[in-house]
Amino acid sequence: MRKFLITILISIFIILEGTYAQNRHSQTTNYPSYKGLIMAGYQGWFRAQSDGKMYPDETQVRIDMWPDVSEYQKTYSTGLKLPDRSNARFFSSTDKSTIDLHFKWMKDYGIDGVFMQRFFNTTKPGNERTTATEVLKNALEAASKYNRAIAVMYDLSGLSRSGEDCSSVIEDWKYLVDSINVTNQKGTKTYLHHRGKPLVAIWGLGFPDRPYDIRNIGIQRLIDFLKNDPKYGGCSVMVGVPTYWRSLNSDCVNDPYLHDIIKQADIVLPWMVQRFSPLLHNEMDRYRDEILEDMKWCKANNVDYVPCVYPGFSWHNLSRLEFPQDIKPVGSIPRQGGRFYWQQISTALLSGADMLYVAMFDEVNEGTAIFKCTNEPPVSKVAQFINMDNKPSDYYLWLTGEAAKMLRKEKPVTLNQPERK
Repeated sequence: MRKFLITILISIFIILEGTYAQNRHSQTTNYPSYKGLIMAGYQGWFRAQSDGKMYPDETQVRIDMWPDVSEYQKTYSTGLKLPDRSNARFFSSTDKSTIDLHFKWMKDYGIDGVFMQRFFNTTKPGNERTTATEVLKNALEAASKYNRAIAVMYDLSGLSRSGEDCSSVIEDWKYLVDSINVTNQKGTKTYLHHRGKPLVAIWGLGFPDRPYDIRNIGIQRLIDFLKNDPKYGGCSVMVGVPTYWRSLNSDCVNDPYLHDIIKQADIVLPWMVQRFSPLLHNEMDRYRDEILEDMKWCKANNVDYVPCVYPGFSWHNLSRLEFPQDIKPVGSIPRQGGRFYWQQISTALLSGADMLYVAMFDEVNEGTAIFKCTNEPPVSKVAQFINMDNKPSDYYLWLTGEAAKMLRKEKPVTLNQPERK
């Protein structure tokens, strides 16, 4: 009997050892949990053209904020002029030095890290996938260098109804694990884990304006793969859903299948951009109530919850090109010098949130960026831009860092917007 038990134990050890050897993820990281962290979304899609120019034609500008480029090693000319009539210059996300600078800022201001957006179209083999992977590769190196958390967020934008499903996302995850060791980067290991496993986010489930049906895209197969595949799985999963995912109304599809998907995930992230505005009465009461009820649902279903915060919104130039029949005003959701951003942060923290998602780090297309932007954007008869309300270019980085201190309980949470000394 004793020999039999020993044989069984040895067999189990061999099986477990074999499974561990097959799995490609690092078992260690400096970021074992999302809890206690402020993470931001990172687009990384601003790329200089082959002729070395960015936005050569002011009529084709799709961004509503202009970055402060004074610290970049490389910048590129544009077709726009600054107020002093000098050429307005822009960075390129494909430059290694650009990514390095952005992660340096994260460290300097105490922002924990970012989710690297990886759009559905980049999951297919081709030049776009290669370029996006190079950006991600540089980000992994910078994250290790500055000890910042990093994770992949698959954005299903681009998935159509023409028989496409999430199969290419599965193949892309294999590609990232094999080609750039995405969850086992060289040097300091900083890939974000949650519940003891590498975290992968899937964004874009349950939005009624999407051309795909969540029942027909193989989302359960994707989640099962990420969780259970012996080589590429063993991951935790975060799903990005509409604000009103719990009640299945308003900005959300009225399909209870969404709840089935969420219950299979480890974290749910409701997308709250444009859903709340400082221009409406009692918005923070409504924001608080949604968070509290969401957290109650999540606790009952063993799903963790991360609320979304954002500094403001503007997509005048983008709407002018894509929706000329419905052009949006500049700064449609005003920042109010950080007041609106801080109202959300303090409300979320006082409601009991133990992690935050910031939309976004570098998103100047929709005017939600928190990285350094200028108060003196280009002057144009066509394109229009928001400014920083005369706040310093690094103000939102600093404000986010203050929120991180409060989340870590290094400082008490305050309803009043912090004053910079």
